[in-house]
Amino acid sequence: MELGTLAGFAVVTFVAVVTPGPDVILAMANGSRFGMKKAIAGMVGVLISDFFLILAVAAGLGALLAASEFWFSVVKYAGAAYLAWLGYKMLKPGRRDTMQTLGDASPVRQETALSICRHSMIVAITNPKAYLFFSALLPQFINPAEAQVPQFLALTVVFSVVEFAVMFGYALVGFKTTQFAASSMRRWMEKGCGGALLLSAASLAMVKRAN
Repeated sequence: MELGTLAGFAVVTFVAVVTPGPDVILAMANGSRFGMKKAIAGMVGVLISDFFLILAVAAGLGALLAASEFWFSVVKYAGAAYLAWLGYKMLKPGRRDTMQTLGDASPVRQETALSICRHSMIVAITNPKAYLFFSALLPQFINPAEAQVPQFLALTVVFSVVEFAVMFGYALVGFKTTQFAASSMRRWMEKGCGGALLLSAASLAMVKRAN
């Protein structure tokens, strides 16, 4: 695969990923609530899902979702419900799961890195728009005259690197904002992220399969 093709794919990926979606909103929320180390665990979950998504698209799952209203709806509503649950958890009054290092001396219930990784991975895998996005995008950068597997692997690596960089930036913004903000501002930021996830859930629930 030529470097020019990979560079073009990287640019398209950046434009697509930098627009706030569930993955980057969750990365920002994780950075603000748990710090960068655990936010990175969430990013790893998304990267694992990237490999699954692209493998699924290569195996024809993207085409199945595009053709089947039933399976598209199953994935769509599962993803919307999970996003709504995560958003509700952030909006729920009296939550005590923010970082101890932020100056709250009272006991906190910390999420483990594994659970944060799992949450992020489920959010990514249950987004049917991701399958359709990859199904529409990847073939434009695949040369049918060359071996398919190395090309899919190369595009997966490029997509993962770009997405990780974007999520890291969002998580860092959340972390730095939380570091320097007052406790009331931190709580409002958490509510903002929770509200954004609820809006993402509503938006996902209303997505229609293209005929």
